[in-house]
Amino acid sequence: MHDIPLLLCALHSFAFAAFHLAFWKLFDWKRELARVDLPTRAITQILNLRLVYVFLGIGMLCLLFPAQLRGTPLGRAVLWFMLLFWVGRTVEQFVFLRINRPIVHILTALFVLGAVLFAWPLLAA
Repeated sequence: MHDIPLLLCALHSFAFAAFHLAFWKLFDWKRELARVDLPTRAITQILNLRLVYVFLGIGMLCLLFPAQLRGTPLGRAVLWFMLLFWVGRTVEQFVFLRINRPIVHILTALFVLGAVLFAWPLLAA
């Protein structure tokens, strides 16, 4: 049987990986990024792909190593890392993306959900 909290953490991570892979189409990056210089265009896309890699890696860790994530100092450090990642991302939402639109509020809620999900196994340990 799967560890439900970590399964939910994995699903959340995989969903954000898929979301980030859709950025090219969602934000019309072919046209939009053509407006900025090459380094900015390259860095934006590279950072986005590395973030996809991190989300996929964390998702796989949650699926493949639930006992180690819950039961070892290194595993708990990974959970804390992701908890703080989502807390930081939530704060950054208010600092950098001050847009009053429903989709922005939904994204903010999903960032908070990430923090809650990664806190859950820490609290239950």
